[in-house]
Amino acid sequence: MSSDSGWELGLADADNAGVYFVTMEDLDTLGVAARDAGLQVRRIDLGGADKHQLLLRISTALDFPNTFGRNWDALSDSLRDLSWLPKAGFALLFENGGALHQAEGEDFDSLLEILEESAQDWAEREVPFWSFIALPESVFDEIDQQASE
Repeated sequence: MSSDSGWELGLADADNAGVYFVTMEDLDTLGVAARDAGLQVRRIDLGGADKHQLLLRISTALDFPNTFGRNWDALSDSLRDLSWLPKAGFALLFENGGALHQAEGEDFDSLLEILEESAQDWAEREVPFWSFIALPESVFDEIDQQASE
C-alpha cells in the first residue's frame, strides 16, 4: 500500500502491526503515513510520567470513558475495546520513551506487554493497532551492542 506521503509501510495490514521502537524524528512521518492509511492517530508524551500520569495521558489521548480504572488491567481492557472510536485501525505515537524507560523501567515493561497483547488481539479482528515508541539513538546503540555479544 502506498500513501500520499510516499511511504509504503503497510500500515493498514493488521498482521504487521505491533510495538516498534523508532526515533523522535520518525514520529511526524509515521503520523502522516498512518493518517494517510486511514488510522486513528494519537500522540502521547511519556516524558516525566510516573504510572499514574502515564495512565492518565493514555486515557486522555484515547478518550477513555470516565469509568476507566487507572490501573494496568483497566488499560489492557480499554485498549482492547476502543468501541467509542472508529475501528479503521490505530497508531499510537509515544514521545520520550527513553525517559520512561530510564526512570520507570518496570512501568515501561508493563506498558510494552499491554501494547503488544493489544496489537495481537486487534490483529485477530483484522484491525491494525500500531505503537511507535520514540527512544534516543543511544538506546538503539545499546541494543545493537547487546545483540552482537
